[in-house]
Amino acid sequence: MSDFNRRKFLEGSAGVAAAAALGTGGTLFAPHVMAQQTLTYKPEKGATLRVLRWSRFVQGDIDAYMANVKKFTEKTGIPVRVDNEGWEDVRPKAAVAANTGAGPDIILSTNDDANLYPDKLLDVTDLGEYLGKKYGGWYPAAQQFNKPDGKKWIAIPLGASGSLVVYRESAVKAAGFDTFPKNTDDFLKLMKALKEKGTPGGMALGNATGDGLWCNWLVWAFGGKLVDQNNKVVIDSPETARALEYGKELYATFIPGTLSWLDPNNNKAFLDGQIALTNNGISIYYAAKNSADPKVKEMSADINHAVFPIGPVGTPTESHLYFNQMIMKYTKYPQAAKEFLRFMMEQEQFDPWQTGAGGYVAPALAAYAKGNIWTVDPKHTPYRDSVKNLRPAGYAGKLGYASAGAAADFIVVNMVAEAVSGSKSVKEAMERAQKRAERYYRV
Repeated sequence: MSDFNRRKFLEGSAGVAAAAALGTGGTLFAPHVMAQQTLTYKPEKGATLRVLRWSRFVQGDIDAYMANVKKFTEKTGIPVRVDNEGWEDVRPKAAVAANTGAGPDIILSTNDDANLYPDKLLDVTDLGEYLGKKYGGWYPAAQQFNKPDGKKWIAIPLGASGSLVVYRESAVKAAGFDTFPKNTDDFLKLMKALKEKGTPGGMALGNATGDGLWCNWLVWAFGGKLVDQNNKVVIDSPETARALEYGKELYATFIPGTLSWLDPNNNKAFLDGQIALTNNGISIYYAAKNSADPKVKEMSADINHAVFPIGPVGTPTESHLYFNQMIMKYTKYPQAAKEFLRFMMEQEQFDPWQTGAGGYVAPALAAYAKGNIWTVDPKHTPYRDSVKNLRPAGYAGKLGYASAGAAADFIVVNMVAEAVSGSKSVKEAMERAQKRAERYYRV
C-alpha cells in the first residue's frame, strides 16, 4: 500500500495534457483522456446510498474502496453504507431486491447477473458511454455483459478477477519443467509429475463462483460449448466428451476433496502447502506477500502465475470472474447513485483502488491497463488483460437471461465434476447438462 499512499493525481480538466508520473513508475494517460470534461449528476436533496458488494479476498481492495467512499461523502455530503457479502450470498440477495423492489441502491455482483433482471435495473447508458469515451474504450466482453443489445447499458463494468494458474516455481521445476506448459498435453504431463513428486495440484469442483471457472476453459479448450451462435444448446457433443475424458486424467492428479471445494478452499490448501498448483486470482500471492507468518511470506518468492494452456482448438479460451455494478431501478436517489459510480470510476479514484487491490481486479476500460500496478511486479502482469481476453460463460451464444441463469446454476461445473469423478459416465453427465441448460434456453 506504500504505492497507494505515494500516488498523486492531477485533477482532470480541460487543457490538462496528461497525468503526472505516479509512485514507482506511474500511470500516464493520453492527453485526450485527461482533457475531457467531467460528466456530473445533481444528487437528490437528502440522498443516502446503500451499496452491497462482494466481500474482499484482498484487504487492500476494501481499504482503498472505503477510502474512496469516504472521499465521496466528504465531497458530496451523501452518506454511503457499504455491506460486504460472499459471492454466493450476493446473488440471492440481489435477486430478492430486484423482485421485491427494495434493498441496496447499488449492487456489485458477478458474471452475468445483471442479465437475470435487466428490467429491474436503472438505465446507465449516459454514464457507460461517457466513461468509455474518456478512458480508452470498454473491452468487448464488458460490453457483451452489460450492454447486451449493443445500445443500452444495464450496468457499469468494474473489471474481472483473473482465473489463472497459480503455482510453485520450485515444484514445477522439480517436476521437470523449466517453463510453464503452453498446451494441454504438456499440462497433463506436469500435473502427473507433480503428483508423483508429492506436490499435487487441485482445482475447485464445488459450486465455486470464481474458482469453478476453470471448467469453462476445459470444455472450450477442446471445442465444446454450452450453446452455439443461435443459442441452441450443444453441450452434449463429441468435443465436450473429449474435454471430459481429458478432465478425468487431470482429476486423477488432484489432491482429494476438490469436489466440495468452494472459493476459499484452494487458497487455504495452497498457503498451507497442501498443493503446489491451483487456479485463482492474485489473492493467494497477495496473501503470501503480506502474511505475518514468516514461512508463508517466504513462499511468495516461489509463487508465479500463468494463463491456462491452449487446447486442441489452438486458441486461448480464458474464463474469468467478471464484476459489474448495478443501480437498482427502485432507488429513490438515481442521480446520487450515478454520481457515486461516476466518481468511483474516475481515474483519481480508480487507479489508487486498483493499486490498493494489488492487481486483484483487472480493468474493463483500456486506459486503466496502463496502471503502474501491472508492471511494478512482473507477477502481476499475467492478470492485467483478463477482461481484454475474457470469453463470457455464455459462449458462443448471446448473453441474456438464459446465459445468466445457466451460469448461476453451475451447469458446466456440475457436469465436469460428475464426469471426471466418475459419479456419472461422460455421456450421462453431458445428457444431464444438456437437459438442464435447455430449461433456460427455451426456443
